[in-house]
Amino acid sequence: MEPNLKRGIILDHYQNPRNKGLVEDKDYLFADMNNESCIDEVKVQVKIENNQIIDIHFDGEACAICTSSSSIMVDTLMGKTVEEAILILKNYANMIDEKEYDAEILEQAIVYDDIYKQPNRKKCALLPWWGIEKILGDLENHDTSH
Repeated sequence: MEPNLKRGIILDHYQNPRNKGLVEDKDYLFADMNNESCIDEVKVQVKIENNQIIDIHFDGEACAICTSSSSIMVDTLMGKTVEEAILILKNYANMIDEKEYDAEILEQAIVYDDIYKQPNRKKCALLPWWGIEKILGDLENHDTSH
């Protein structure tokens, strides 16, 4: 992807974040994520019905990379099944960590494909995704314990 297009997508999601602001609804699963190496703190909410992510919200204090990554994550994972989301999360983390990944399934999240060049920003790009991963992991562990 062309660098100016990448910057434009990141800036748009930073200035106009999708679904920023939490909702009061007990049906949402919740994770509070902190990056101990900077100011980033992101709270993530996910609503899942019939194995499908039907809504995601986030809020918190975060840098431009973390905020835009949160917003792009909302756009990317909304409407996906839990299994599709888990696959996207794995491929996104692999991309950030310079491992093999499937670029086709990452949609707009591909804009962070060179964030590894700024190692101190990798956590910023990963933090909200780790929140979803934690929620889905907790969900999976809860479901299998019955």
